[in-house]
Amino acid sequence: MNRLLKYFLQGLLYIIPVAITIYITVSLLKLIDGIIPFEIPGLGIAVLLALITFLGFIGSTILAQPIISYFDGLIKKAPLIKIIYTSIKDLLSAFVGNKKRFDKPVLVKIGRDSGLEKIGFITQKDLSNLGISEGKSAVYLPHSYNFSGNLFVVANENITELDMNAADAMKFIVSGGVTAVKEEN
Repeated sequence: MNRLLKYFLQGLLYIIPVAITIYITVSLLKLIDGIIPFEIPGLGIAVLLALITFLGFIGSTILAQPIISYFDGLIKKAPLIKIIYTSIKDLLSAFVGNKKRFDKPVLVKIGRDSGLEKIGFITQKDLSNLGISEGKSAVYLPHSYNFSGNLFVVANENITELDMNAADAMKFIVSGGVTAVKEEN
């Protein structure tokens, strides 16, 4: 009986991650496909991807820059909308834009005597515009199994830059340290 239970639990270990991944993927695809409704499954996603790519192409041309600047200026005049818009825009730019911010993984010493350290990302080295003295950097420490984190101002002597890919560092943090980091050959 114990052996059957062990096999059953081992089977769950194999099937649950696959089933949840498939369920989430299919649900997201159905949601995205439903944004632009077509009778042919998947056509909505293809049209949406093509439209986003086309908008990215148009937005990167010189002709569209004045329109984008005007639109940004309008949004930045609306008090509450400004906060939401600029926060989302800056966060997306930190991951995929020209101003990537999560590209410097670091190890941060937490406390002098504890020996506790956390992995995070330097987001800004110069904090003088905030009135914070030299020798400190802004470090974002993501939470495990979550898409949130905390921003800390840390003395530079407590920061050690890591020689690893930023994407691998993020996977390692988000997985709670379970994901193995591959060495690049």
